[in-house]
Amino acid sequence: MKYMLIMRSNDAAVEAYEELDFNEVIAAMGAYNESLVKAGVLLGGEGLTDAEEGFVVDFDSTPPVVTDGPYGETKELFNGFWIIQASSAEEAAEWAKRCPLGPGSKLEVRRINELEDFPQANEWIQKEAGWREEAAGRLASPAE
Repeated sequence: MKYMLIMRSNDAAVEAYEELDFNEVIAAMGAYNESLVKAGVLLGGEGLTDAEEGFVVDFDSTPPVVTDGPYGETKELFNGFWIIQASSAEEAAEWAKRCPLGPGSKLEVRRINELEDFPQANEWIQKEAGWREEAAGRLASPAE
């Protein structure tokens, strides 16, 4: 099963991070990522830029409204993610607990739906399966 580990931090955690030595932070995250790779569970992951570079598309009105970041008062910011392959929610939780985050940060762990989780007779599920096969083919043999 695939799980997404979603990194969230509050304003205090972001401020504390800014006081830390950048090289120590990168070394700790690098060691964590390396452990995921060596265990063969890491499928992907990325950190995100500062919220000032982001924007929100709000669908409460028609047409949707786009608002540039930062977003004023925030309870938590989504700062990055990992996608891992784990045999169970318990294994995913064990990997999440090893992440070198501090107070004010948390990882939300969510299972990623697979195509098999949906009705296979559905036209759009069948199209999605075809699109994924096409994309996998493009990734396997990139254009020269």
